[in-house]
Amino acid sequence: MTDLSVANSASAAAFDVEAVRRDFPILSQQVNGKPLVYLDNGASAQKPVAVLDAMDRYYREMHSNVHRGAHTLGDRATAAFEGARETVRNFVNAASTREIIWTRGTTEAINLVANGLAPRLKEGDEILVSHMEHHANIVPWQMIAERTGAKVMPIQVTPEGELDLDSFNSLLNDRTRILAITHVSNVLGTVNPVAPLIEQAKKRGILTLIDGAQAVPHFRPDVQALGCDFYVFSSHKLFGPTGIGVLYGKAQLLEEMPPYQGGGEMIERVSFERTTWNVLPYKFEAGTPAIAEAVGLGAAIDYLESLGRGAMEATEKALLERANQLVETVPGMEIIGTAANKVPVMSFKIAGLHPSDIGTLLDQQGIAIRTGHHCAMPLMEFYGVPGTARASFAFYNTLDEVDKLFTGLQKIQRLFA
Repeated sequence: MTDLSVANSASAAAFDVEAVRRDFPILSQQVNGKPLVYLDNGASAQKPVAVLDAMDRYYREMHSNVHRGAHTLGDRATAAFEGARETVRNFVNAASTREIIWTRGTTEAINLVANGLAPRLKEGDEILVSHMEHHANIVPWQMIAERTGAKVMPIQVTPEGELDLDSFNSLLNDRTRILAITHVSNVLGTVNPVAPLIEQAKKRGILTLIDGAQAVPHFRPDVQALGCDFYVFSSHKLFGPTGIGVLYGKAQLLEEMPPYQGGGEMIERVSFERTTWNVLPYKFEAGTPAIAEAVGLGAAIDYLESLGRGAMEATEKALLERANQLVETVPGMEIIGTAANKVPVMSFKIAGLHPSDIGTLLDQQGIAIRTGHHCAMPLMEFYGVPGTARASFAFYNTLDEVDKLFTGLQKIQRLFA
């Protein structure tokens, strides 16, 4: 064992995973008569009691619409809602809460930016994405390209699942206007070197959007250090509630962009002659927001910070190391995505077995994974597969659960043999 492995093991040992698991009620149940082994965290992570209690407390003690109520409950709700925005601002190290926009999730955040930047595009302009993007970071740009005459240009990936930097450099040119790229691949687990890519883009005046949906569950982003123009992520992958997400955008760009939706809250003054817009961030938050969900997301971030990111990352690294060690115990198993720098996500195929069969038979053993194309059809086409099975680990998973996954795969293989 290397010195680094020893250090990681020591940190993981100091992390009391059993105590942490007690904070997640859903993990204590049985599925199909077996203790639940939840390894579908990349799709949606589970919620700690701290999040459930925060949302329950909001509904029991302070529910009211925000910003407009001239009463105590309205003040309480507004304080909790805007307090969550400040928690997010601190989490990503934005310069101001004016730069933190609530959305319904990563998908809506990307659509908001794409539509807001559309007036800047013209025929022949180019938008760079990567071959490993989630559909949510491909389709909105295709829709905008169709409207404006721009083109979406894919950056290639290597067989190992890393970004092909030669492809990136060859695609950069005077027509490039936007670089929209994932921080972490939802299929491969690859952590992309976004900082130097952003730096190169900035030298050419190219606007940058980073899809952080798969990154934030594993490490904190620093948007000021990265220098990106936009950073987006969802709450439900960050151990918070569904139905809410975050768009970080540089204030100057957000000021210049038109509103995405019209209605209440996003206005300053309305008349039949002319309507003027509210100040940031409310300019992009039409209608009654997801107040309880914002409170829940703030609670999720507070909970994660209380655990200590270093210990969490070491625990997750140990889980991935154990999984990689056990691959050889399942003949015919092939990992899709072997990047040197990746989060604990393992997409795989097994010779002679369909991914959906693997998922169904694991579920009978109480083990939850994801199967299919993972909203990344171009990447599946690159690897020549219709889909993969994917186990995605979180800090509340255990080494024993990793062992159960591979024991389950061995049983399936024997069954089909």
